[in-house]
Amino acid sequence: MSQLYWVALKSIWMKEINRFGRIWVQTLVPPVITMSLYFVIFGNLIGSRIGDMHGFSYMQFIVPGLIMMSVITNSYANVASSFFSAKFQRNIEELLVAPVPTHVVIAGYVGGGVARGICVGILVTVISMFFVHLTIHSWWVIALTLLLTAILFSLGGLLNAVFATTFDDISLIPTFVLTPLTYLGGVFYSLTLLPPFWQAVSKLNPIVYMISGFRYGFLGISDVPLVFTLGVLVAFIVAFYLLAWYLIERGRGLRT
Repeated sequence: MSQLYWVALKSIWMKEINRFGRIWVQTLVPPVITMSLYFVIFGNLIGSRIGDMHGFSYMQFIVPGLIMMSVITNSYANVASSFFSAKFQRNIEELLVAPVPTHVVIAGYVGGGVARGICVGILVTVISMFFVHLTIHSWWVIALTLLLTAILFSLGGLLNAVFATTFDDISLIPTFVLTPLTYLGGVFYSLTLLPPFWQAVSKLNPIVYMISGFRYGFLGISDVPLVFTLGVLVAFIVAFYLLAWYLIERGRGLRT
């Protein structure tokens, strides 16, 4: 990467990080509070009645899923809101006319989403340690799954922003698609508790693979093989990136 492109990439990164860092009370604190309530309600109050899951306490079982849920939500929301705001305010035109390749623009915005997602994930992990003793089965699986998931949903947020025409549009996908898929992705239960038919249906949900892989990194247990988790993540990242590159390159929804 040439020096000019590196400066452009770093500038977009810093702008995105400063954007959510400047309003940390709105971007970092709310997900931590929300996850803390999940720990109290589902972990302590309900979990004590449920018992063990695959040899682990219910709290230990749901912590990886809750961490992943916070990463998914915040990675997606950061890029969707930031890119659409730039489009709405016509700031995006400055990038379109600048001698900066499309892949640098995508990498810059995605980097900002990844940074926010990982920051929230770390904060939620720290909070979870007040409720349960975390075990680590594989650090590299945790790091790799976390990074790939943050990249994937940052790209998803970018696509949402490209297609959105109003601010209401950037909340439709998280509300009606992302949230249901996340709650049905095995955050609060194991797929083995479902009848065979619903196990097969659940495996059509890509978030199942991400949560399962992340849980494997902590507990060493998973509902699907780890290779499937990584395969699904890489496949979706490639597909989302190519679509985002094509749309931005063509100026879809960006040029009047």
